[in-house]
Amino acid sequence: MTSGRLITIEGLDGAGKTTLAGGLARELAARGVQTESMREPGGVETSERIRALVMDPALRVSARAEALLYAAARAQLVEEAVEPLLAAGTWVLLDRFIDSSLAYQGGGRDLGLDAVRGVNQFATGGLLPDRTLLLRLDPAAGRARQAEREAPPDRLERSPDEFFAAVAAAYEELAREEPARVRAIDASQAPDAVLQDAVRALVDLLPLPRTSRGIA
Repeated sequence: MTSGRLITIEGLDGAGKTTLAGGLARELAARGVQTESMREPGGVETSERIRALVMDPALRVSARAEALLYAAARAQLVEEAVEPLLAAGTWVLLDRFIDSSLAYQGGGRDLGLDAVRGVNQFATGGLLPDRTLLLRLDPAAGRARQAEREAPPDRLERSPDEFFAAVAAAYEELAREEPARVRAIDASQAPDAVLQDAVRALVDLLPLPRTSRGIA
């Protein structure tokens, strides 16, 4: 059995990551690819409890503590769920992963990309995505989409505009550093167009049809 693929979806809050994950799961299933969708922080019980803690607007969480909490949630998710799924040949569609910490804590909180990257390499045992889909959206547009939601903003969503501008800039830096892995997609498009671009960004990773391998 071949190992699965880790596909991560990144971008500012409001960029449409959850919508894209659902569409990709359907598209990949239609191509015979077994998938499992998860979110970060979360996905398993321990990580979900950390999510509730780090998102709580009533708490004061320092920048370093925030980075470590996200890394801890990620470590548990990788060991308990992601690695077993990949080993079983499942494609994991993950709504956020290491790049979120690099952008939000490394860039937005000004902790530096290198410091945050080191913590997360330890947390994940060096696991990296096979492909990252970066949903590129103007921060103001992301904030406008957030305002349309019924749920009250969480602790991070209450951050000032300057924070999200720094996060967006960090994402762009990551895309420039690793163009083979990180594929930027215009998230201001209609959801169907975003999905089509995402599928095109994954074509080279998809398994060949059985007939293409010379198997009748």
